[in-house]
Amino acid sequence: MIPFRKNGITLSILLLLAAQVLQAQVRLPKVISSNMVLQRDKPVQLWGWAGKGATVTIAFNGQQVQAKTDSKGRWSTALKPMVFGGPYDMTISDKGSTIKLENILIGDVWVCSGQSNMEMPIQGWGGDSTRHAGKAIREANHPNVRLFTVERTTSFTPAEDVTGGPWQICSPATVASFSATAYYFGRKLNHDLNIPIGLIHTSWGGTNIQAWTSWDEMSKEEPYKSTSLKDMPAKQKNWEKNYQAYNAAVANEPGAKEKWFDPATNLSAWKKTPLPQMYEQSAIGNADGIVWYRKDIEVTTAGAGQPATLSLGAIDDNDETYINGTLVGKTNSYNTKRLYAVPAGVLKAGKNTIVVRVNDTGGGGGFYSTPKELFLTTAGESIPLAGEWLYRPGVITTQFSLQDMGPNSFPSQLYNAMIAPIIHFAIKGAIWYQGESNAHEPAKYGTMFPTMIRDWRSKWGYEFPFLWVQLANYMAAPQQPTESNWAMLRESQHNTLSLPQTGEALAIDIGEAKDIHPKNKQEVGRRLALAAFHVTYAKDSTWSGPVFSSIAINGGKAVLSFSNTGSGLMAKGDAYGYLKGFAIAGADGQYHWAKAWIENNKVVVFNESISNPVSVRYAWADNPEDANLYNKEGLPACPFRTDKGK
Repeated sequence: MIPFRKNGITLSILLLLAAQVLQAQVRLPKVISSNMVLQRDKPVQLWGWAGKGATVTIAFNGQQVQAKTDSKGRWSTALKPMVFGGPYDMTISDKGSTIKLENILIGDVWVCSGQSNMEMPIQGWGGDSTRHAGKAIREANHPNVRLFTVERTTSFTPAEDVTGGPWQICSPATVASFSATAYYFGRKLNHDLNIPIGLIHTSWGGTNIQAWTSWDEMSKEEPYKSTSLKDMPAKQKNWEKNYQAYNAAVANEPGAKEKWFDPATNLSAWKKTPLPQMYEQSAIGNADGIVWYRKDIEVTTAGAGQPATLSLGAIDDNDETYINGTLVGKTNSYNTKRLYAVPAGVLKAGKNTIVVRVNDTGGGGGFYSTPKELFLTTAGESIPLAGEWLYRPGVITTQFSLQDMGPNSFPSQLYNAMIAPIIHFAIKGAIWYQGESNAHEPAKYGTMFPTMIRDWRSKWGYEFPFLWVQLANYMAAPQQPTESNWAMLRESQHNTLSLPQTGEALAIDIGEAKDIHPKNKQEVGRRLALAAFHVTYAKDSTWSGPVFSSIAINGGKAVLSFSNTGSGLMAKGDAYGYLKGFAIAGADGQYHWAKAWIENNKVVVFNESISNPVSVRYAWADNPEDANLYNKEGLPACPFRTDKGK
């Protein structure tokens, strides 16, 4: 074909020249935009792209610097440190183009990362908003707080730029979909310090810490030591192949095809499991996918044929629920309580079969309700359903050498896509809310967490403050003292305070038994800010609740001493001053609930049946909902065990 011609120049040449001009124009990473906050008191690195061999000139706040692009068109330069202030404009230009950025502030920049409790926006999800969300959104006129959200994406190698942005001025129009924890933290800093605050939100729900740690570190861990970056394309291809096979299996899931909801189904391949519990707490393990559950119950004659109510609590993510082969309800939502109306005529006198098909699409999966939420109410009785059920996997990821279908499938994917592209952007520090997805491996988290912090600091090139939220109380409160992976993971988080420039905000008293996403993000943000005031801004104020320091045995009683007692210890909410949440053990290591009280700003712990106590635990449970040791500043005591390491 003869190309279209105009004035002797072919369209092809015009397109080629246009492409070359476009390629030559100066470009910036997404994190450098109008309305941004630049970090005060540190050299401010700026970078981007332009034509090969171009000279780029940057003018900002009385400074002018230049940078020349390398053979790949990349350039970088730095501005000298500046005190907080603004707003200012910036121009970035080369011979062929100019970019003007407006309304730039100089202040403190914080990276805000983690999983869903950091990701949770003020307006919440699916109408389930955070506490007092409407009021917070209406009052969010904070022009000196700026917001930047990194969009969720993955990469097997460090990316050149993030997706997301641009920087936005905090207002009712921009804040509703922003991280609630990050916003309340930044709002408190801005109010108390009176300096501009920039918040870079980069998080992804249901993700583990391995996904946020660079390959430089993860390649040192088993089972990745034998994997090099050169192997990544093959690894990715293999993962995609397994993923496709998994999806094909889901489309032809045997439970649906063979009608496992039928009461007459062959049960020879079904196994016993207690409910409620998550996949990760059971023999299913850390997997996603479809699992079927079944339980037979007895219904009296009075309830037969009558309408009834079936309650299963919350199920992660989706379910289809049958009684005697009839579908009585289905829900596609991980945090909605299942309360199904059973039509008249479904129940019969004698044995009835309940079958629940659960499909977990990522992160934790299964029943995260409390035992009392599992019941069937008929005209004549209420039948408890917690306890032993049968289960059978339909299709789960581990059957295809996949633990997870998303960013947890292979380490470093989120670091590569959502952290690496911003490591040249100077920051004051980082806040972190994550750990739920690693609760099945608390000891490993004890090494992975400090490794990730050192890793990030190494990549940024300096030891910035790192603050985190200790896991909130969640799930059913224990009837008796017991072991707890969640308690052990909190201990791993707390032990990471051994790193310099670190701080911790406790959430042990503001969680919710039935929801892994507690709504009181205002207090989480406030406590993170208190930690920042202590660790980062050297404010002389009480920033933490009581922390166990030593134990002494005196006359059959354990006497505990604490640091961070502030104005003194208190038993919150108990008019008589009695403490709850304490357990004590003798030489046999068997724990029993204990009486406890405050005496001379110490805690005395006692149980009549243990004459020679050896160790004490406090708030040592997934959900120690009655634990009430605080300091008078209203901050809760950190969970602990004196038998640590035994």
